[in-house]
Amino acid sequence: MTDEKTGTTFRLAYVPGVTPAKWVNIWTERLPDVPITLTAVPTADAVTLLRDGGADAGFVRLPIDRDGLSVIPLYVETTVVVVPKDHDLAAADEVTLADLAEEEVLHPLDDTIEWTERPGLPAFTRPDTTTHAVELVAAGTGLLVVPQSLARLHHRKDLTYRTVTDAPQSQVALTWPADATTDLVEDFIGIVRGRTANSSRGRTTAPAEKPAPKPRKSPQQRTARRPTQPARKKKGNRSR
Repeated sequence: MTDEKTGTTFRLAYVPGVTPAKWVNIWTERLPDVPITLTAVPTADAVTLLRDGGADAGFVRLPIDRDGLSVIPLYVETTVVVVPKDHDLAAADEVTLADLAEEEVLHPLDDTIEWTERPGLPAFTRPDTTTHAVELVAAGTGLLVVPQSLARLHHRKDLTYRTVTDAPQSQVALTWPADATTDLVEDFIGIVRGRTANSSRGRTTAPAEKPAPKPRKSPQQRTARRPTQPARKKKGNRSR
């Protein structure tokens, strides 16, 4: 069952690096009468957008302030370091935090990784965004440690990235206001969790009705329908 209100739209927000296309495609197939709108939102603004009612649900990066929000953690991303292609670290298959100890590492204000201790040497500035930080890496003024999806999002021909094997990782989650768990939100949760359209929690398709059980026959009915056996003839004594 879908939402009965005509003209209802499901509003989905997502932060940079998250690609919601596969879930949106399933939504479109299952709920063709309910449009879904997508809003790309900066990481730092995602929670505020949800609390202000600007979206019904959103993909965010943990950690976040969970007050008043329901959260379903989804997947953890590999952490990588973005470097110029001619940098010494580009020759390695993967690196460790110790390999960054003597490097200036940029730490943008919208960093999504929770550090207990930031890697490398402090850079000369803290850029406002990851986008700006990538530009500074390309200019040769530092390195940048980010989730792999952000490195792919900001791909440039003059840059590459390598896995940082011992760095903290970023986790993507689905979240929505806890007091606004609507039917449509439940439908989207089911899609993200991989439920089928006919699952017990889904409402997009009514469950198939079971055929009514056949009435049990009484002993008299069973006897009446039993085929009558022909009577056996008794063998008599033949006289000679």
